[in-house]
Amino acid sequence: MARTLVQIDQALQAGEADKALGLMSSLPQGGAQLAQAQNLECRVRLTLQQWDAAVGKCEQAVRIEVQNSNDHLWLGRALGEKADRTSFMSAFSLGKRVRVEFEAAVKLDPHNAEALSDLGEFYQEAPGVIGGGIDKAEAVAAQLDKIDAARAHLLRARIAEGRRDLGSAEQEFKQAIATAAHPADDWTTLASFYRRRQRWQDLDAALHSCIIAAEKDKRPGVALYDAAGVLTESNRDPALAAQLLEEYLAGNAKSEEAPAFEAHLRLARLKKQLGDAAGAQLELAAALKLAHDYKPALDFRP
Repeated sequence: MARTLVQIDQALQAGEADKALGLMSSLPQGGAQLAQAQNLECRVRLTLQQWDAAVGKCEQAVRIEVQNSNDHLWLGRALGEKADRTSFMSAFSLGKRVRVEFEAAVKLDPHNAEALSDLGEFYQEAPGVIGGGIDKAEAVAAQLDKIDAARAHLLRARIAEGRRDLGSAEQEFKQAIATAAHPADDWTTLASFYRRRQRWQDLDAALHSCIIAAEKDKRPGVALYDAAGVLTESNRDPALAAQLLEEYLAGNAKSEEAPAFEAHLRLARLKKQLGDAAGAQLELAAALKLAHDYKPALDFRP
């Protein structure tokens, strides 16, 4: 079972959703690593935007292994994604559950930087009636100072932007870049800040720095994918956005954070915009080959 779980995780990171789920179906229905299997399936379902199925699998993982910090973190994330796409009253109830899961993840492992970061963002964004609060977010940032300085700066940047203290926010985003071990993706975060402010020259400069950092970094993460996303959201330079997605797909740094099938679909949309209908069709086929029932791809018409 352990070897199959490794293969499932590799397929998940490569964006091979169909392969991951096929391997999942071959696993026994019990065993010591059942919680890990449920967690992995939850994450595959998240990449496919199957929110209810993802929540169900993450709930099973938590029931089996209630003391696992990452299982609570992923359940919180799945609930958060579902909450973003439901009615106000349902989102209110789900939001409380998101907080409970993130807090549980941090309580079980106070050094879990991802859990702390997600909890801090929840506190910063959520209304007080479901447990949010800027003071709580600032306390989490202080905890992150000792564990992951770059994440601490990013959280403080979001707090400052929420307060409309844009100068402080920009400086915190820049401090995150300066302290990050792999800063390429932090440049895209700064570029997104400039997009929200409609500072187009600064956005272009930040993305240029992102591309340079990604070229130098053997672990660029999802920087190229994210950079393409910033360009697309800004309605700027679709040719460059397509080039960045092609480089991401051709590289060896793919991740579940930027599923390959979604990258192919985004590239299909860009090629259609650029007048390359044949190229769009090829990219759509590539997406569906990796995830045959990915609804956004099924709905796309080249």
